[in-house]
Order: sequence, then C-alpha cells, then structure tokens
Amino acid sequence: MERDELESFLLLAEELHFGRTADRMRLSRARVSQLIQRLERRVGAPLFVRTSRRVALTALGRQLRAELEPHHRAIDAALARAVETARGIESTLFVGFSSPLGAEIVLKAADVLREKHPEMAVEICEVPLSDPYGLLRDGQFDLQLTEFPARETDLRTSEAPLLTEGRVLTVAAGHPLAARSALSLEDLAGVPLMPALGVLPEYWQEYLAPTRTPGGREIPRGPAVTNMQEALVMVAAGKGALLAPAHAEFYYRRPGVVCVPLVDAAPVGHGLVWRAGDETQALRVFARTAAEVARGWRQQPVKAVAEPVTV
Repeated sequence: MERDELESFLLLAEELHFGRTADRMRLSRARVSQLIQRLERRVGAPLFVRTSRRVALTALGRQLRAELEPHHRAIDAALARAVETARGIESTLFVGFSSPLGAEIVLKAADVLREKHPEMAVEICEVPLSDPYGLLRDGQFDLQLTEFPARETDLRTSEAPLLTEGRVLTVAAGHPLAARSALSLEDLAGVPLMPALGVLPEYWQEYLAPTRTPGGREIPRGPAVTNMQEALVMVAAGKGALLAPAHAEFYYRRPGVVCVPLVDAAPVGHGLVWRAGDETQALRVFARTAAEVARGWRQQPVKAVAEPVTV
C-alpha cells in the first residue's frame, strides 16, 4: 500500500466527506477519489458506500480501518521519536504567529530562550489568514501561536489558551454603529461581515463571519479578504465590517476605521498548536517558556487583553 493511499483512506474513514478529506490532504477531490479507487482495486472490494447524500464505510472498510490505525499511529510516533532524538534541543524551532499580539509573545519567548538555551534557535513567521494550518501541516512551522478555536483532529493544542481577550467589530467611521460605545451580537443583524478567502475549515469561517445572530437573525456576507490589511482597506471604504480580537484597536489603528467592543461575545483565546505526534524536546521547552511569558504578560496599551490563564 502506498502512503498516500493509506492516508486518504484513514482520513476519509474519519471525515466521511471527500471535500474535507481533500482539504486536509491539500489535494483535489478527484485525486482523493482516485486514491480510494486505487486502494479498492488493490484490496479487491469496496471500502466505502458512496451516494449523493453520504459516504459510509463498508464492513470490510471498518475492519481495515481498525487494523491499520494502530500501525499508522505507531509509524508516526516512531518517526517523531527519531526526529526528537536527532534534534534534541540543539536545533532551530520554526514558530508561527497569527496576530501582532501573538508575535510579541513569541518574540519575548525567543528572547528568554536565547539567554537560557543559547544552543536553541527560534525562527518566527506570520501565519496567513487565508490558510491557518497549511504551513504547520507542511512542516514549515513546528508549532504556532494562534487564535482558538482549533478543532483539527491531526493537530494538538495547549490545554487552555495562553491569553484571552474580548472581541470588537471594526466598521467604517461613518457607519451608524461606529458611534456606539458597545454592541451586542444581535446588533450584527444586517451588517455584512467579511469572511476570509482561502483554505479554512467551516467552523473558522463561521467564527470569522457568523451567518446568524444568537437570536437567529441573518448576518449577510461581505466581500472575502485574504489578509488583515486588505480587510481594513475594505472596512474603511464601507464595503463591510470585520470581527476581530480586541487588540486590533491598538495594533491596527487606521484612519476611517472604528473598533466597537462586543459585550456578549465569547472571549478570544490565543494558544499553541502543533502536529499530533510531533512533540520534540525543543517544542516542549518553547511551550513552557511561552506559557511563562503569557502568565507575566502586561501589555498596558491594550486594555481589553485579559489576565493570562494557567496552561
């Protein structure tokens, strides 16, 4: 069995959806379908039942999944242990960040490690809004500090956010809501929210641009954007509004854009995410250091950033 056949089979057995499986493998749906068909020819019988409405495992498919999964996990774990042994802490750790607040925490953690562990180097880079987990999955990052939620089954997260903060609505200065001192989620009815254009899970799109208020009223979709600067240009032009963490008011100040607090929105958490089975000694050391930095974090200009929580 080829590795791509194995991975496509196990992912499809988990997702039972060709589109989501293709997204996670960063392949086309047609390619995933070809891999499954090739495996079924190799086995000699169908592994999935496919209809226009659903995908389900056959009895043979369930048997194959049950016997393959433990071996697949063991292979991944063995490779991770080999990498950890080879790298130890004398290595370069590549860390992503998804926000300027996260960048400051990552940079501070890197500074601390430079003093405590000079044999360990840390390289940082921004996580693109349009593909929040792609670079991590591709191995370009070892871990990243990013906004929660993160519900990817092939990734692991810190048990709790390192920091939490409120949420704001960014609107054009001339928008009727811009004069308000605070908003509720029900106030979003009729306000076009801008989603992100790219490879994003459905729950992330709903997080960035929900389609209904808690009371069930419709929230229209504005134009899709690929990064924060593009989004702010569109907001200033009155093309739509954007939901953002509260620190946006400090880090993304821009003429013509106003940030109004949402008093009943769930807090935004910022936590660490890494590939399942790929915990190295260097990764653990960085995670502990980032947690220590977050616990002592005091960013005075950002009044909405809450006290860090214990991880």
